[in-house]
Amino acid sequence: MTSFVIVVCSKCGGLLAAKAEQKTRICPYCGFKIVLDKSKRVAVANSAREASMILKRLKRKAAEKRRS
Repeated sequence: MTSFVIVVCSKCGGLLAAKAEQKTRICPYCGFKIVLDKSKRVAVANSAREASMILKRLKRKAAEKRRS
């Protein structure tokens, strides 16, 4: 089973998921090439579905913070 990490883009602050074995990932928000070993990891998931659920929850919390 593939595990996933949730990381923060160091350029725009966007949250994204990547397979744990990946070395780099392009941020879907700003196009910045993220080196996953050097990025801030905020969560780990055991499946793509779990990673998606974690991302949704984290994005919702971030949006609530911006509104208040």
